[in-house]
Amino acid sequence: MNKDDLRFDDRGLIPCVVQQHGTGEVLMVAWMNEQSVKLTLQTGTTWFWSRSRHELWNKGATSGNMQQLIELRADCDADTLLAIVDSPGPACHTGNRTCFFNTVE
Repeated sequence: MNKDDLRFDDRGLIPCVVQQHGTGEVLMVAWMNEQSVKLTLQTGTTWFWSRSRHELWNKGATSGNMQQLIELRADCDADTLLAIVDSPGPACHTGNRTCFFNTVE
C-alpha cells in the first residue's frame, strides 16, 4: 500500500498502534499526520503528532529510547496504522515499558 492511500481524519490525523517486533507486545498508541508518516518512513524511527503541543515529536529523541522501525502497516480500511518497532527501553512517558500497565476492573 502506498502512503498516499492512507485515510486521515478531518484533523489530518491517523491513529498508530506501536508494537514490539518479535514479541507482539503493544507499547503505545499515538497519532500521526502526513508529515510524521513521511518522516517515520524516511528516517526509520517513529515520529508522531502531539495533539496537545501541536508539534511533531521523534519518539525517544529526548530519553534516548528511540524506536527503530521494522515495518509500518495499515489496516484493511487504511485508517489505522501499526508500527512494528524495536524499542530498546520504556515506551511510556511514565517510565514503564508499555503504556498499557493499568488493569481495568
